[in-house]
Amino acid sequence: MAEQFNEVAQRARLEGRSYLMENEVKSILEGFGITTTGTEYARSEEEAIRIFRSLGTPAVMKVLSPEVVHKSDLGGVRLNIEDEGQVRKAFREMTEAFKDKRLAGIAVQEMAKPGTEAIIGVARDATFGPVLMFGLGGIFVEVLKDVSFRSIPLTRDDAQDMIEEIHGYALLKGYRGKSADIPALKKLLLGISDLLVKNPEIAEMDLNPIFLYPEGYKVVDARIILGEVHTPEDCQGQVQVEAGGNEDLHDLFYPKSVAVVGASGTPGKLGWNVFSNLVSHRFPGKLYPINPKAKEIHGIKAYPRISAVKESIDVAIVLVNANMTPEVVKECCDCGIKYVVVESAGFAEMGEAGRDIESQMKAIAAPYGARLLGPNCSGVINTHSSMVQSIGIVDQLGKGNIGLVSQAGVCAAGMLWGLRHIMDFGIVATIGNKLDLNETDMLYAVSQDPNVNVICMYLESVKGGRRFVDVARKVTREKPVIALKSGRTEAGKKAVTSHTASLAGNDQVYSGVLRQAGVIRAKDYEHMFNLTRTMSKQPLPSRDGVFIVTYAGSLGVIAADAITDNHMVLSDLEPPLKEKLKKLLPEYVGGLNPVDYTFSMDADITRKTLEIGIESHVVGSFIVVLQAEILGTYVQPLKDIDYKGKPIMACVAGKEFAMNAVIEMEKAGIPVFSTPEECADAISVMYHYGRDVRGR
Repeated sequence: MAEQFNEVAQRARLEGRSYLMENEVKSILEGFGITTTGTEYARSEEEAIRIFRSLGTPAVMKVLSPEVVHKSDLGGVRLNIEDEGQVRKAFREMTEAFKDKRLAGIAVQEMAKPGTEAIIGVARDATFGPVLMFGLGGIFVEVLKDVSFRSIPLTRDDAQDMIEEIHGYALLKGYRGKSADIPALKKLLLGISDLLVKNPEIAEMDLNPIFLYPEGYKVVDARIILGEVHTPEDCQGQVQVEAGGNEDLHDLFYPKSVAVVGASGTPGKLGWNVFSNLVSHRFPGKLYPINPKAKEIHGIKAYPRISAVKESIDVAIVLVNANMTPEVVKECCDCGIKYVVVESAGFAEMGEAGRDIESQMKAIAAPYGARLLGPNCSGVINTHSSMVQSIGIVDQLGKGNIGLVSQAGVCAAGMLWGLRHIMDFGIVATIGNKLDLNETDMLYAVSQDPNVNVICMYLESVKGGRRFVDVARKVTREKPVIALKSGRTEAGKKAVTSHTASLAGNDQVYSGVLRQAGVIRAKDYEHMFNLTRTMSKQPLPSRDGVFIVTYAGSLGVIAADAITDNHMVLSDLEPPLKEKLKKLLPEYVGGLNPVDYTFSMDADITRKTLEIGIESHVVGSFIVVLQAEILGTYVQPLKDIDYKGKPIMACVAGKEFAMNAVIEMEKAGIPVFSTPEECADAISVMYHYGRDVRGR
């Protein structure tokens, strides 16, 4: 198989072309066990007649030329050829129409019987390398762009997910007597993935159309564009390791000693902020402020340069002008410091001069095996080691189970001011320009910390894309990862030859790859933190049934609608529990789910109602709609309930006007949302994540 591809590709390159013609592509596909309509081509009318007679009717005739990529658009295809006269006419017309092209011949092939039309393709992504696309053909791909993407290589689960993910999946399962052979389609996707793995010279590929049948399929047309074999841009220079062999970066998060180069005794300066944070949060290790003009800072002896410190240092935080950083990094490396956190700005984000300084730092650190974090970051916060490296003053934090990996350092640090009241973070790792350590390194390292149970990420880009997929897939089997990916436009998309590549918008590829890795993609900052705080406090529901208790009928109805919209169901209690609930309800309460108590609802009746739902085998989770004005009365009663592993969400309309009680409820472990829709979304995400993890 590989020999056949190499032979075809070598011949094409010798002829000075990167485009493989349909007959060449189909021969390669068939060598990989992929069914096509086949292609023979004729250089004369008589040869075309001979091929036509061997096929029978109807037939299709197509122009074959390395200069004609989109044959249909240029009139290079004739359908429903039924007799020899039509063969001769089509042959003459096409050879005349394309006489100024390098005409290899006219293809004559069987006309496939109609089926469900689909498209499969490959495009090369700058971050993730080759990505596979699947979708239904015709209007579904042209207008609706109903397609799915995954990074290659695919697993069997990836292939199944690609098929089920498109909106047109219902047509494939069966509609009005038509259906598709899902196992055969899955095998086809895996076959294309295997073809790409074994032949990385393929830059772009389109199989379009493919006709899907109740039994089997046929590839009707196909094209391949060759390219140079290369590592994706963001992978260059990255150490590629197996998902299980990453560094844990333990000493970066749990250092015994920290030096701050550029520590300052002047309030308001960044060097003051960083060193003050370390002192005020009572970092238990040794601190070494480095400042040539100071004798001491915060009562701690200062040193003129880092080489003046004779004890070993685990982590150095650098806060000097950008043009001084290479010299400081060199001195840190000479002193045996393994981790250098460059919080200074003024590097690649400022242009070419800054990129040159970054290159110098990386070249200096590499021979020593030292790792660089940043530059242009806000360092690391680890509440479990009482270490706060932030460039902004951070108030006291609780020891939490949330990990945050953020490309934007100032943003991550700034969020803590408010979020610390309702969320407890374990580790906050900012990565800035990602000169060395990147989001994948941090994701893996944070996931290894036993204090962290859920991880959220803010990403602007990804380095070493395929490694990110492999690492994230491993992590998400154990701990949920919620990511907010910014930059959702298609600006900067390159003009490409293949249909697949033209559809491979940056955001679509990221969505597919994050799903492939098991990462939950957040819509915005609020959504990310809503999901994160919920998953950090509540267990995953084991069933899709939801039980709603409310004081307002309208909010109960909205909650019920939202549950359905989020692919969950309202629990129908078992008959004995219904009878038990009816005895509890006032006469004016009719519904059993949602249960609407109107304004007679209080903490005691709510507790008793929830306890009935807890007994049910069909209830997996709860939404309870509470009054803001008496929210504080619910905190302790709801906290004391044994929910037996079933999560509960509170909806409080106008919660911003009852923040003291909201904070109490959050600290009691019950997430509080403003709307029923937010509650339903969180429950649905948690259920489907848990179901997917259990199914892996």
